[in-house]
Amino acid sequence: MYLEKLSLVNFKNISSQSFDFQEKINCFVGANGVGKTNVLDAIYYLSFAKSYFNPIASQNIKHGEAFFMIEGSYLRNERAEKILCSLKKGQKKVLKRNGAAYEKFSEHIGQLPLVIISPADRNLIVEGSDTRRKFIDGVISQQDKAYLQDLIAYNKLISQRNALLKYFALNRVFDPVNLKVYDDQLCVFGQRIYTKRAAFLTKFTPIFNEKHAIISGGKETVNLVYKSQLHAQSLETLFEENNARDRLLQYTSAGVHKDDLSFEIDGYPIKKFGSQGQQKSYLIALKLAQFEFIKQQSKVIPLLLLDDIFDKLDAHRVTQIIDLVNNNAFGQIFITDTHASRTEEVLQSTHKEYQIFNLDTPS
Repeated sequence: MYLEKLSLVNFKNISSQSFDFQEKINCFVGANGVGKTNVLDAIYYLSFAKSYFNPIASQNIKHGEAFFMIEGSYLRNERAEKILCSLKKGQKKVLKRNGAAYEKFSEHIGQLPLVIISPADRNLIVEGSDTRRKFIDGVISQQDKAYLQDLIAYNKLISQRNALLKYFALNRVFDPVNLKVYDDQLCVFGQRIYTKRAAFLTKFTPIFNEKHAIISGGKETVNLVYKSQLHAQSLETLFEENNARDRLLQYTSAGVHKDDLSFEIDGYPIKKFGSQGQQKSYLIALKLAQFEFIKQQSKVIPLLLLDDIFDKLDAHRVTQIIDLVNNNAFGQIFITDTHASRTEEVLQSTHKEYQIFNLDTPS
């Protein structure tokens, strides 16, 4: 699978621009602020119907304009695919595949598998458990439609249960029968989510360890630890034991929506004990493992977006990363960098076809 052409209108800081891409490596160079990352985000948008960097869709419309439009022409399994995503202020977002609009955007997830590696990934280390759960869910959902539907159903039920708890508190009433209706449904979806997350990490962690060993030269020992309340108790028991607490807090305090993933290096949390270079290597290995896992499960080679990954890495680690992606296991790659000469030198060393788009130069 590869992206042949991309057209943007009023997307972030880009008024109107089109790109025709090489099948292997495409690189965007230019100063900070010219829109390199925005082009990658537009490609991400076509796979997920949302921005990787800004969840508020209306803020992706260029300032002073009324709408944005992103259109991509792909070749997937020797078949042409055209994806269009647009948003007009005050209206619902539209996502079309070959001219037909999706009723549910979730139906599109996994059609155009993609992995992005970005400085924004540091949020996986420094932010709360919600960010790391989204990472796990995003990887599994790209190749498991049933998991995605279970997740959507579970999150909707949690919102409804929380609303009911607030209603109880506001009206000083309690209806255990009504609450148990939600608990019973949550137990079904929650158990399936937990089982698939655990199975995923059993397969994923060895892939991650392998990628990290290559990037770091095997100098560090890393691990991913799945943390869940369901390791020790069933969801039904958790709800029963936390019933009084939930009523006091007015939200659901136990369940798979509290799961977390612990990032460790040499037995310690990387957030506290890892240098900037070690943290970046860790995250790149995590994303390259995501790429490999999705490829194995979907039998489709995902697009790979590399946003400013050469920053804060020593020459050895940059060389190791380039060696990793410079083989037939990878398909189409998109890269951004502020240093055109550095990019040119790195790309020449791959001996692969590449194209450089200098965004400092008006097209």
